[in-house]
Amino acid sequence: MSCPVCSKPTAQDWRPFCSHRCADLDLGKWMTGAYVLPANDETEEDSLPEPPITKPH
Repeated sequence: MSCPVCSKPTAQDWRPFCSHRCADLDLGKWMTGAYVLPANDETEEDSLPEPPITKPH
């Protein structure tokens, strides 16, 4: 397995990274928003069907 930041072999203490430096660089990317997960324009609630309207008894 190689480090996802620099492609060097991983170190057991820092897996999946090779060093503390690469682990911190990756964390910094997450914290600054460099990594983002794709999102849909609609929220999950918007895509749910409307419940049927019921009359009170």
